Amino acid sequence: MTQTGESGTCFKPMGRKAGCLPVPTVLSVSIGLCVCGAVPVWAASEPAGPQLLPEMHVVGDWLGDGSAQAVATYSGARNVVDDETLRESGARTLEDALRSVPSITILDETGTGILPNIGVRGLSPFRSERVQVLQDGYPIAIGPYSNIGLSLFPITMQSIESIDVVRGGAAVHYGPNNVGGVLNFKTRAIPTETAHQFRQGVTVAESTGNLLSDTYYRVGGFARDDLAVQFQANLLRGDGERDRAATEVSNFIADVNYFPSATQEWRAQLQYYQVEADLPGALSPAAYQADRTQSQRPYDAFDADMLRGTATWVFTPNDDTEFVWRNFVHKADRTFFFGQNLSGSGHWADPSLPSTHVADSPRRFTVLGTEPRMTRRMGNHTLTLGARYVKEDVNFDVNRRELATGAYSVARDWRFDTDAYALYASDTIRLLQDRLSVTPGLRYENVRMTYANSVSGARDTNKASELLPGLTVGFQATDALFAFANAQRSLVPVQTAQVTREGDVANETAWNYELGARYRINAASEASATLFRIDYEDQIQFNRSNSRFENLGETRHQGLELEWAAKPHKDVGVRVVYTYLDSEQLNGANAGNDTPNAPPHRLSVSADLDRGPWDFNITGQYVAESYSDAANTEQETSDGSAGKLPAYTLVNARVGRDLKLGGGANLNLSLAATNLLDQDYYFRGVDVSPVGRLPAPGRAFTAAAEVTW
Repeated sequence: MTQTGESGTCFKPMGRKAGCLPVPTVLSVSIGLCVCGAVPVWAASEPAGPQLLPEMHVVGDWLGDGSAQAVATYSGARNVVDDETLRESGARTLEDALRSVPSITILDETGTGILPNIGVRGLSPFRSERVQVLQDGYPIAIGPYSNIGLSLFPITMQSIESIDVVRGGAAVHYGPNNVGGVLNFKTRAIPTETAHQFRQGVTVAESTGNLLSDTYYRVGGFARDDLAVQFQANLLRGDGERDRAATEVSNFIADVNYFPSATQEWRAQLQYYQVEADLPGALSPAAYQADRTQSQRPYDAFDADMLRGTATWVFTPNDDTEFVWRNFVHKADRTFFFGQNLSGSGHWADPSLPSTHVADSPRRFTVLGTEPRMTRRMGNHTLTLGARYVKEDVNFDVNRRELATGAYSVARDWRFDTDAYALYASDTIRLLQDRLSVTPGLRYENVRMTYANSVSGARDTNKASELLPGLTVGFQATDALFAFANAQRSLVPVQTAQVTREGDVANETAWNYELGARYRINAASEASATLFRIDYEDQIQFNRSNSRFENLGETRHQGLELEWAAKPHKDVGVRVVYTYLDSEQLNGANAGNDTPNAPPHRLSVSADLDRGPWDFNITGQYVAESYSDAANTEQETSDGSAGKLPAYTLVNARVGRDLKLGGGANLNLSLAATNLLDQDYYFRGVDVSPVGRLPAPGRAFTAAAEVTW
């Protein structure tokens, strides 16, 4: 199995069941050598004595395998939340797992993890629409070009082995919609030997006693020397903390890896994801003060399913060439149900007003894509050439039922067809005895979207084409110091909803800049610092008062990310992360104001202790107050639609113990607490419940038992 590094080189282990996975160790800033065994970041450059180096092959995956060393020599800001951290941090949801990553903002809408809202560096977190989200390198957005907001998030916590968070330097190779970077959720790899894993977790919300069950099972291994298979199932059943929070999630994943020869590998994955959930929605300020666990949105619900398939062919005809052909297809159907007050008094979503109508908004998607890529090493150059075609077929409906009469009407019946083409090229040039790498790159995006309105008969076509250049530089200044800089241009194409309304609408583009360094202080500690800046050239926002999209023009997001990690003792680990953010709107009536949902300060501190079969972890996070609207409204409005968002401090803790069972089996028992201090804080409403306070989850406890054999 070929493992990857940043435009780097790896070897194929002798035999398919190698017994350990390759992890790169530093040869230079752009070449990785794969060896068996885990290598700590701070120990990667320590001499290990004479070694016989295995045969090396070029690999073209820009992000590599996500190992500690691949991250240490990546020419941009990057963090990987690995399997151990996911397990031992006590995170209940993917949102919890990402809280300690620099510059990440989380708006927990449901408390059950079904609709994450993830923001990066002060960009909007709503529906995670300002970051490219991948699963195993493939886009999960129901419309990768036309519907980038993740109103369907087909990923569950237990099926994930690691989360690769790349905040800069990847726009040329991973587009579009990468202004905030790239999040790659990696599902669990097929084990080299047949293995089973079963986990049962139960979360209880202290305030209401509501229970949520999380069941996971996995079996996988090599059926024969050239064929590996795996099946995963993750089921969530029960309730979130609040009233009307019933949740049912089913996530099934089947993987097949086939190795027909020493130069070829085929990988395929089939996934079915289904969710049915009530949505408690936002509360009026008065209702929040009376009981933050209640719901004033009796009709809000979510129903969705997605069938995804991916297929990858990897061909390495010689040591200097790799060809990868990636293909994906999915069919998705998602519907929000939500109450509306159309009496003309107040906002239609004001939670204090009774609903006069119930709307449903089904969207049906058929998406297919293909992406061939070739990487070729020629002397000190490593050239990557790639192309991608994506076709999207979208039905976009909104229907209404009047509660008083039962009358049913069609409010919207739209059809979108999108054809998107991309070409990209980069050349990694290695200089100064491979200590310096310079990678210029260029991406070209061409998008054509046609729109038909079956209700009005209107038709329209939107065309967009953009050249997106980029440059990354990495320098191994000393064995302990790695420095990097990058500048890349990013694109967010015009979205389906924008095509249908008048207004000053454009493709959103931005320049992203980074300057940073990672330093190994000694054998047991390391630190990093990154200066970043995002210059947004066009930022589109919907104005509810006139139902038009508005181009706010330029915005700026800049700041500093600091990290320090140490192991003062072999059983003790400590990590501190701080982010300073300065965001500003540069045009229009709100020029000089902060951008919404952009807290200027974030601090995370975590510590873990391993004592024999026991492991302990505690994590604390402070997030400063921020504004919820572009006008930077200080005093909360009467309906809760605007006003400052409070600062808050979260503390999570976990204790676990391993118990050895017969036959090589292991049992892990754990107890975790999230929001241990029961911090009372809130956000503003989201999507179909946009007005009011959206309560964040209170204190909850999770007990889990996991057996592996």
